[in-house]
Amino acid sequence: MVKVKALFETHLTVSNLERSVEFYRNVVGLELAQRFPERNVAFFWTGERGHSMLGLWSIQSAPINMRLHIAFSVDFDQLLAAPDYLRRNGVTPLGFDGEKEIDEPVVFPWMPAASVYFKDPDGHSLEYIAFLGGEAKPQIPRVLNWSEWQTI
Repeated sequence: MVKVKALFETHLTVSNLERSVEFYRNVVGLELAQRFPERNVAFFWTGERGHSMLGLWSIQSAPINMRLHIAFSVDFDQLLAAPDYLRRNGVTPLGFDGEKEIDEPVVFPWMPAASVYFKDPDGHSLEYIAFLGGEAKPQIPRVLNWSEWQTI
């Protein structure tokens, strides 16, 4: 079993991304972690950097089939074992797009963190995530697989 340590991330769709970014930064007081203008999405740290996040998606750019998304923080060794664990339990481990089956975690260089995605019985997107040691690499604009990350 993969032991969940904490709720890491949740996502909201918003009607006006600019207004929401300003609200969550200036009213709620969250730190902007990363913004992807081409995807109309912004991520905020909630609490300490690296402990939990809020993702805001413009309703114009959120995937039409976007379901609720929840990310659970796990230890890295548990994350590496997650694909096999999920398969043993009849669940398909997925990559960042939520469609392609994977055998190893994917890595977000800008954090840096590694993840394995999967779906609940209602199709909601779930994620196991573990932060990686070392320096973030925001200059790498794409998601990598774990074996690619290890060569950097």
